[in-house]
Amino acid sequence: MSAVAFLCGQAAAQMTPVGTWHTIDDETKKPKGEVRITLNASGGLSGVVEKSLMPMPDADPLCNLCTDDRKGKPKIGMEIIRGGQKVDGKDVWDGGKILDPENGKNYSARLTPIEGGKKMEMRGYIGSPILGRTQIWVRYN
Repeated sequence: MSAVAFLCGQAAAQMTPVGTWHTIDDETKKPKGEVRITLNASGGLSGVVEKSLMPMPDADPLCNLCTDDRKGKPKIGMEIIRGGQKVDGKDVWDGGKILDPENGKNYSARLTPIEGGKKMEMRGYIGSPILGRTQIWVRYN
């Protein structure tokens, strides 16, 4: 019986955005980047771009389109997810922001682990979650 409890605990532990994720390119459907999500000191989420997984020789390595403290900083190593708390009674983290370093825009973010935590719906939106776009990220570790 303890093995079952252990396996259930393992599955529940994966129903969190904390971990390393491969972002998926909307057009090619291939892994685009690697983002590590951790909890910060206040219990909010922090997501940092660990590396690029696509060769993009024309891509600017700096976030020159950013308008906040990340302007002109390298995209690799950049914190693109800031904040977000677990919604009571749900496997959903909401209230944070996500930066798209390709266009410099910040969006509200909702993160929802799915498929036992193997994948995650990353919804970026403006105003209401209805007005946004969802990407599916794949857990790497």
